[in-house]
Amino acid sequence: MSGFDDRFVTAPDGLRLHLRDYGDRLGTRLTAVCLPGLSRNAADFDALAVALAGGAGDGAVRRRVIAIDLRGRGLSDYDPNPQNYSVRVELADVLAVIAALEVAPALIVGSSRGGLVAMSMAVKHPCAIGGVVLNDIGPVIEAKGLMRIKGYVGKLPQPTSFEEGGDILRRISAAQFPKLEAADWLAAAKSNWREQNGRFVATYDPALARTLDDIGPDRPIPTMWPQFDALGQMPALVIHGANSDILSAETVEAMRKRHPDMDVFEVADQGHAPLLADAETIGRIAGFAAECDAVYD
Repeated sequence: MSGFDDRFVTAPDGLRLHLRDYGDRLGTRLTAVCLPGLSRNAADFDALAVALAGGAGDGAVRRRVIAIDLRGRGLSDYDPNPQNYSVRVELADVLAVIAALEVAPALIVGSSRGGLVAMSMAVKHPCAIGGVVLNDIGPVIEAKGLMRIKGYVGKLPQPTSFEEGGDILRRISAAQFPKLEAADWLAAAKSNWREQNGRFVATYDPALARTLDDIGPDRPIPTMWPQFDALGQMPALVIHGANSDILSAETVEAMRKRHPDMDVFEVADQGHAPLLADAETIGRIAGFAAECDAVYD
């Protein structure tokens, strides 16, 4: 049995968005709303969500956790117009989920692309945020990492088994995650592909790759310092992968200077983006969540 309920919310333009709903819906603590990366999905947060829903690290008080499949990912509808795979539209989707479930203000946990959505939310709808965790993302995105991601999103070979899928992922990402074992890569494969009509297909719309069409070594994503600065009065925690090629140590230091109260936790032997599955990282997020609760008690 799963530790969550599958739920669906209608986006402003009518697309159906899937989410996993963990934990106690009647609790008084901030609900955690988890937003995955560009080609990722709600399954990425399962270990964290199960732990937070069970009261990990914060006095055994259960917390509701919502993990969203953004449009074009997981079990959410794919968009017939790939131009709608944008932070602006995805922000509107997330706000629709928060409004439908009545969970504002929420603790926003944003991995990679999800963190860009979180920073944009701080500008457009700050009252929806009770605290934010940025998982290996900041206002400056390194071109090297972007080009690595551009090289595989929508372009991975089709495996003939999950074991082969694990091998594919290991070849691509072992430098970022040198300590992962075969079982870890197999688990990753099961969230990257699903079996459909006897074939293994990606768990995201390959058209998401088009969001990176205009990105190149000399054409980086514009910086998001104004959006980050909008977090200045909010509790914030940055999870930084020590091996990351997306979020640099220099950017983290610049973020600290602009947001002196921001907490930073570095995850050893992991790159982009940290898996949020080990006890130490989960404990750090749970402790931060409890601090955010205190602000709103």
